[in-house]
Amino acid sequence: MSELSHLGIGTGLDVHAFCEDRPLVLGGVSIADAPGLLGHSDADVLTHAVMDALLSAARLGDIGELFPDTASEYEGISSLVLLEQVRRELKKAGVSVVDIDCTIAAEMPKLAPYKEEMRRTLAGALGISKACIGLKATTCEGLGFIGEKKGMAAFASVLVRKGA
Repeated sequence: MSELSHLGIGTGLDVHAFCEDRPLVLGGVSIADAPGLLGHSDADVLTHAVMDALLSAARLGDIGELFPDTASEYEGISSLVLLEQVRRELKKAGVSVVDIDCTIAAEMPKLAPYKEEMRRTLAGALGISKACIGLKATTCEGLGFIGEKKGMAAFASVLVRKGA
């Protein structure tokens, strides 16, 4: 079996609408002076996209299967707690994270001051170096629901090694 056959690629996408009555959490980091996101857990779009990408790459389903929004135990839960569970599932399956690349699409707030802390927090939850995580933020130039400041989205691509 070639070395490439032990690699897996996954993508993840998450989208949430803004919600005024809760804090904004992205990549496990609380962001002050910004509306939060509506969702069953803490609605951390970045962490959700990363989890879905990792589960996809490992062929372990998706976060809706692992953490259904109909289950009361996940209501309001920190997505970092869920990411740590995904880490345990990957380990049980013999899968290790090689690289993660993420993009957050949002008109507000400005995310540049938080990006390094998000990378550190995600890396810590996954037990990897923050050097393995790329993170970018972009706007939608006023277009669509993101451009109209109704919500935000996050995209993640990951590379994993199977049989680690």
